[in-house]
Amino acid sequence: MSIQNKNEDTIAACATAMSPSGIGIIRISGPDALRAADRVYRSSKGKTKLESVPSHTIHYGTIVGQDEGVIDEVLVSVMRAPKTYTAEDTVEINCHGGVLVMRRVLDAVLSCGFVRLAEPGEFTKRAYLNGRIDLSRAEAVMDLIEAKNDYALKNSVSQVRGSLYEKITAMRAQILYQIAHIEASLDDPEHLDFASHIGELETDVSGWRKEIRHLVDTFQEGRLASEGIRTVILGKPNAGKSSLLNLLVGEERAIVTDIAGTTRDVLTETIQMHGMTLLVTDTAGIRDTEDQVEQIGVQRARNSAQQADLLLWIVDASVPLDENDRQICQLLEGKNAVILLNKSDLETVVEESDIRSLTRKADGVPVLSFSAAEGTGFEELEHTLTEMFFHGKLSWNDEVIITNMRHCSLLERAEGSLERVEDSIRGGMSEDFFSIDLMDAYDALGEIIGQETGDDLADEIFSRFCMGK
Repeated sequence: MSIQNKNEDTIAACATAMSPSGIGIIRISGPDALRAADRVYRSSKGKTKLESVPSHTIHYGTIVGQDEGVIDEVLVSVMRAPKTYTAEDTVEINCHGGVLVMRRVLDAVLSCGFVRLAEPGEFTKRAYLNGRIDLSRAEAVMDLIEAKNDYALKNSVSQVRGSLYEKITAMRAQILYQIAHIEASLDDPEHLDFASHIGELETDVSGWRKEIRHLVDTFQEGRLASEGIRTVILGKPNAGKSSLLNLLVGEERAIVTDIAGTTRDVLTETIQMHGMTLLVTDTAGIRDTEDQVEQIGVQRARNSAQQADLLLWIVDASVPLDENDRQICQLLEGKNAVILLNKSDLETVVEESDIRSLTRKADGVPVLSFSAAEGTGFEELEHTLTEMFFHGKLSWNDEVIITNMRHCSLLERAEGSLERVEDSIRGGMSEDFFSIDLMDAYDALGEIIGQETGDDLADEIFSRFCMGK
């Protein structure tokens, strides 16, 4: 790992959100954390100095400002290095959670003169630089904070605890063993004949490739489970798109009227459906129109459809299909889609066969009878989506799931390097060719956990973290 130097500054920030709450936490980390805390802390008996108390203890007292006026009653946690989140001396001031109170306590700490405001993600970055966690676990911390559902939470917790790190570390150790064997045979060919070892190498490389490919194959499902399925509702004006959105959300978020063209722009909501996270976008009704404002809405609907993971085409089954429906059907090509024959509570004139005969682009797309007004067909829609995206289940037990694009790209690079090793073996190439590509695979896997990572990449990763973490 190219990053070695510890940052010797003492830093502080609000470790909880700056919003009214019961408790707010100001975190101080670094070599002067205890000295800084003593500048602003007064014990209830007026004698206790935090620099002299045992590690991992909590103390009651007050925080005072520069004028010695009391800002708040607090509980102060003292944790000495290395058994802390950052592996540095750390103090956490637990004050009341008012925005003004937290700001004044933080200002008092920063006024010491030898404490600076932490940058976004700097506490976690220090944990990484100080060797407490690897880079994959550091990134999982942010995933844990941003988890939108139980499955994303479970996977993030697993990676924070080192599941990916352990898998990558074990594979790198095996690759390194083979590299060492090759190098030894090149240095001493009289006593080490690598030719007898090629079969074992080929078996190992094949196993590593399968393991890496399995991880890469989890990425799409992992991304959808953690980030949410980008879902776009399409249909003609007055087909029931906004009614569907309101049904999914469980409240009246979109305006619903009998007037065609009520929705002029896109509206996106995050919802939970049977354990899935859907990022649902309601769009303007797609039709030929002379209204310039409505034309903009129709174009935005088409653009949203192109970027979607899932299209829900809601068809007004109480009126015949027309050319507008045919245009909408073109948008389904190459997409995960479900067609909902809406208004099944009314007398319908459109059946599944009518949809199938409209265009071949609807071949294989599930068609469900539905009523957004009464909610009928909702459970079947849930089941269809679970089968479509997660093969009928959303539980991976203890399996490692890749949700990070950086990790996925590096795994693909490692897989490509191992594929070249297999080609070299089949082509009867010399051992030094094996060594070069094995080392590239070793380095690519190392970048995932931060063993081969430069300063710029680490800075870029941690800059995306929230303040105070």
